[in-house]
Parts: sequence; structure tokens; C-alpha cells
Amino acid sequence: MRVILHGGAGGVPDDPEPRQAVLDEAAETGAAETTPLDAVESAVRVLETSPRFNAGVGGAVQSDGVVRTDAGVMTADRAVGAACSMPGVEHAVSVARVVMTETPHTLVSGDHAVALADDFGVETGVDLLTEEKREQYAAADPPDGGPSAHLDWLETRFGAGGDQAGGDSDAPERTERTAPDHDTVGAVASDGETFAAATSTGGRSFALAGRVGDVPQVGSGFFCADAGGASATGAGEDITRVTLTRRAVDLLEAGHDAETAADRAISEFETVTGSGAGVIVCGDDGVGSAFNTDGMQTSVATRE
Repeated sequence: MRVILHGGAGGVPDDPEPRQAVLDEAAETGAAETTPLDAVESAVRVLETSPRFNAGVGGAVQSDGVVRTDAGVMTADRAVGAACSMPGVEHAVSVARVVMTETPHTLVSGDHAVALADDFGVETGVDLLTEEKREQYAAADPPDGGPSAHLDWLETRFGAGGDQAGGDSDAPERTERTAPDHDTVGAVASDGETFAAATSTGGRSFALAGRVGDVPQVGSGFFCADAGGASATGAGEDITRVTLTRRAVDLLEAGHDAETAADRAISEFETVTGSGAGVIVCGDDGVGSAFNTDGMQTSVATRE
């Protein structure tokens, strides 16, 4: 089994060594599995448990003070499962797998996704807020009122929290190019015959309550086909506008190796959007990664 993981594209992390250690543990955990789907799920679950990443525990806080998780999984035979906007669900990737394997659907959302998770043994009711995130939210003068009041509040705050590696929770007005909380996590795996991809996130800091980004959208946050798979991280709204992971896999299908597919996909993404993102790719030839932010930590593990 070969597995490649990312821990989010953004700034240079303040604590790269312990973050890298968690990524390496997750990669080894995935590589020990017997199928690519098991590999990406088990690897991502390790990262969802670590508050060092923006997925599961310690995820980004939305405008109403709630952490809501999203995830998507896909296999080379075009089986897809995704779940989004789930409060209290640490292992969103496992809910996405439930959607794939136990329902006729590709995406289930909100409280209904939480109920589905509970019915199929995925733990719910988890406190995902770390003390650090509680303090960041409280210090941001949380809004009252309805969505319009929240939109006024988040105009200079959306994406400006400390959820990205090295992110500054006191950052001034964000820009599309430098919005700092991109610590979405993802994995792509191959057993030499087929592929699976998975991506999981807590979203972006101070987004409007209920916002859903690229991660659970097939072709944007994740994609997989016979030629390989990809997982993305970065400015979610812009990733959805260019369907970044679908483009990376298209390049594999056109005969490019994994590294070239990743590089070209990110280059095209930046040309179109001017935003920051990263992508990991696994193809028949091996793995590749690319990003146009200050940093993106990855890990690769292979086990015969």
C-alpha cells in the first residue's frame, strides 16, 4: 500500500516537527491497511483526532461559535460519499464512508448526517472546541442577530483565524491570496491496482454558520478515477470554482505523471483565481504534490 497525506496548505508552521510526526504516524497507519479505502479512512482519522490540524478536534469555528465538520471519500470505480456541516462529529471521514457504502446517496448534510453517523456507530456529541479556539472566538467580538449581522461581522474576519499552520489569530483584514486557515487534511492511497482519496476539514475560521466549502464536493476537495486520485486544501470557494482535484486527475488521465499533474493543476488554479491552495496526487507512477502558499506538509508511506 502506498499512501500520501497532506496537513493543509498555508503558512510555515510554528511547530513543524510535532505536526510532521502526526502526519508520519497517519501515513504509516494507512499504509498498514489492506485496501485503499481503509487506508485513506484510517490515515485521515489520525489527523482528525489531532488539534494540530483543522479537521475534527480543534476545527475552525463558524460565526455562531460552532465547529462543523465536512469530509468526502471516493474510489476509482467512482463510488462517492460525503457528509457536511456536522456539529459534534470528530471523524467526518467515517461518516462520508457510511454515505458511500450504506446509502444510495453521495452527500448528506447537517443534523441528518449526524443522525446517520449515530445510527452507524460513528461517535457524535464530541466537543470539538479546544480552549485555544474558544479564546480566539471570544476575542473576535462574536455577532448577535441573524445571518445579515453575521455577514457584516465576518467581512474582515472570514479565513483570518489561527487554523492554518503558523496562522496569526490577530491577523488584520485577510486577502484571498493569504487567508490563513487552510489546514484541511487529506489522503490518497493505492494498492498497485486501484485508488481511493479522502479529504476532511473543519472549514475556515469565522465563516457564516452553515457554510460548506470545497471539501465535501466531489471534483473539488477530492476526486478519484482509474488513473489515480487527488486531495486538495486551500481557499475553498476558489477550489470549487475550478474543480481542482478533478483537474489534477484529468492530467493523470492525459498521461502526465503524478508530480507534473499536481504542478500543472496548481499553476492553472493560481492563474485563474489568484488564490492559495495545495494538492496531493497518486497515480500509477507514484505520488506528487504541489502548493502555491508558503508551505504544505506532506507524508508518504509505503508497505508491501
